[in-house]
This record gives sequence, structure tokens and C-alpha cells, in this order.
Amino acid sequence: MPYFDTPDGNRQFYKDLGEGPPVVLVHAWSLSSAMWEYQLPVLLGAGYRCVAMDRRGHGRSDQPATGYDLDTLADDLAALLDRLDLRDVRLVAHSMGTCEITRYLARHGSGRVSRAVYLGAMTPGLSAAVGPGPVEETLAALHADRPGWFREAAPAYFAAPGSGVSQALVDDGVTTILTTPLEVQTACLRTTFGTDLTADLAAVDVPALVVHGDADASAPIELTGRPTAKLLPDARFVLYPGAPHGLYVTERERLARDLLGFLAG
Repeated sequence: MPYFDTPDGNRQFYKDLGEGPPVVLVHAWSLSSAMWEYQLPVLLGAGYRCVAMDRRGHGRSDQPATGYDLDTLADDLAALLDRLDLRDVRLVAHSMGTCEITRYLARHGSGRVSRAVYLGAMTPGLSAAVGPGPVEETLAALHADRPGWFREAAPAYFAAPGSGVSQALVDDGVTTILTTPLEVQTACLRTTFGTDLTADLAAVDVPALVVHGDADASAPIELTGRPTAKLLPDARFVLYPGAPHGLYVTERERLARDLLGFLAG
């Protein structure tokens, strides 16, 4: 299995599949590169090279005690792109991953990147909009009963029932999430909620696609998707009526069409 070393010596897993223009996929909070299983066949079939890493602390990557701030996470992403010498990259990110690609583009520039996709964006910064209360309440619940909290939250993540998502799929997602250590989840949640990316978004100088559901309970559209699209200098905003946060599963067919159309330019 392929791994690369980050600047601070962390060993991170990645998958590198196919040939053609590169698409780099950056996963959500507490999940892993496995979340892209519905997008990979579509992208590979369209002639793209797909690269997806497991964030530090997640999946098959090392689980260091530090490095969950956005500067370090952006540097991890930069190390992967440098290691593979990827150019003309299409960045595709979901949820927390949208924070990482925003900081990457603001910190490292767009020399290797041609386009960016924001799915269920967590930008520009929820704490700035609602204060620290919600994240501290979530963390208290996680520390009290982590499996119980995720099992209660998971159906809303996929808007099940009614979305066509099976209970087995929901359970599989929770199983993956629970492999991410609580201390990693805590650090990443504070980073995602607590970092104001307003200036970073304004500095992004590549075309961007922002896709958001108006039933997203994790990232309410009026606090995330809409302001993100307004702050990005060159953004196309696509609203999915009735779609939840887990739209990479529930809206995968429509998302495939929108992704391919945008990535091809």
C-alpha cells in the first residue's frame, strides 16, 4: 500500500488509481478515503487519475498527537501533491475537507491546481456565525457516549429514512467513524468550527464549484454554502433541494453529472 511522509514525519496512506488529469479527493471529518467509493468509478471511467489520502489520524494513516490545525493539514496535502508531482489538479473536498483545500490554496497557491469543488462546505467558519456553544455541546456529548451520539446523528447525515440509504450503509459509516480516535475527532472538530476562512476564500484564484443541500443539518446552507460561494472570486453555486450533508451518497448520480461537467471545464 502506498504511503508518503509529511514534513513532520507522519506516515500517511493514499490511493492512486487510473491515468489522466489528476483529481485529488479530500474526505470529511472522521471518515477516510473510502467515502469516495461512489465517485471513484465515475471519475476513473471518465479518464481521470484519482488520488485520495487518509488525513492524519484517520483511516490507515498514522495517528500523531498533534498537527490537526489547518496549516499543518494543508502542508500534508501539499506534501502529497509534491511527492506525486501532480499538476493541473482538480481538488474535490467534502465537509472538513473544504477547509483544508481552502487553506492549501491560500497558503501554497494554485500553481498545481486548476479547479476546486466544495461539497457540503464547512467554510467560512461556523464559530464566527453561531459562537462556540454548539461545538462544545457536541464535544461534551461525544465524550459522554461517542457510539450513541454517532448512531443518533448518522440518519440525519444521510436524511434516512426517505433518501434511499439503507440502514446497513448508515451502520457502515458509523463503524468507519468510530475507528477515528476521540482525541483526533475533538481536535479536528475544533479546527473545523473555530477557524475563520473568510480571507482564505477570497484568496482562492481558481474556478470553484460549490454544491450544497438545503436540508444539510451539519452545515446549514445559509451559514456555509451560500457565503462560501459569495466569498470565492470565481464560483458556481449549485443547490440540491432536499439534500442532506451526505450528498456524496444520497445525490451521487446528480453529483456525478455536475462533477464531470465542471471538472472538464
